[in-house]
Amino acid sequence: MSVVLQKVRTLLELVKFEHSVFALPYAYIGALYGAATVEFAVPAIYPVPAPRPTPWVTLLKWPTLSALVWITVAMVGARAFAFVLNRAIDKEIDARNPRTVGRAVPAGRIKAWELWLFASVMLVAYLYAALRLAPLTQVLWPIPLVAFVVYPYTKRFTPMCHYWLGICLGLAPVAGWIAVGAPISAAAPWVLGVAVALWTAGFDMIYATQDVECDVRDHLHSMPADLGVAAALVQTRITHVATVLLLLVAGVLVGAGWSWYVGIGVAAALLWYENSIVHADDLSRVDAAFFTVNGVIAVVVFAGALADRLLG
Repeated sequence: MSVVLQKVRTLLELVKFEHSVFALPYAYIGALYGAATVEFAVPAIYPVPAPRPTPWVTLLKWPTLSALVWITVAMVGARAFAFVLNRAIDKEIDARNPRTVGRAVPAGRIKAWELWLFASVMLVAYLYAALRLAPLTQVLWPIPLVAFVVYPYTKRFTPMCHYWLGICLGLAPVAGWIAVGAPISAAAPWVLGVAVALWTAGFDMIYATQDVECDVRDHLHSMPADLGVAAALVQTRITHVATVLLLLVAGVLVGAGWSWYVGIGVAAALLWYENSIVHADDLSRVDAAFFTVNGVIAVVVFAGALADRLLG
């Protein structure tokens, strides 16, 4: 049993399970606001026609508990599968980088069959959950997988890899929106998605400042490696300003109240703090900027959305 528990801990460490807080809150935000837009069918039955809820949205226009559970399973499963792919594809690169050489795959703490068994379980969980959600989700489920498979290879060809990672996370609010049966033609989830994509690209550029020397040596691309750390950090600031502006626009599109904007105000302050503690000549606080601040930002924005729906 102790061996099994150790393997489980190693796998959770491998996929950075705790980092689900980056994207999962935005999937919930998409579901919260998407549910408010769902139109119910009104069957012509005697004596009184009454709206009929869906399996994903209640009559009060909130996501059902089962919808939230399956959204959670789908997000966690897809993300874990993506991380396994990333770690497996980058095994040799990680083995040459002093920062990553101790990871489970390059260090040999996980066998190949264990890695792919875990990936298979996570993939099945994602597929099963996607098939339990709204019909459009059952059609579009391959899109995130394609994005995840492509991502590890992007840094081999282009410094735009940060933006591709942003697309991967930016799918979260769109996925949450359509998972409850909300119309994909609406502008709000896409604006939210672009905001999340730019936020992600920005903090990933901060994260990439740790590996500039190794990236240059291995002929890998990133904004810090290709353009320099200072230029990459300026780009991060620009993307984070755009993130705040787009979140404000999204609030207008969904008809959000003051709670949403308070949440965005707090998130903007945190983004300012994140960018203020990392400088081209002082990268000592990159971990704080990447891990701590961004996790809090996602939770704060979700809290603003939840309060908005509760008070609205």
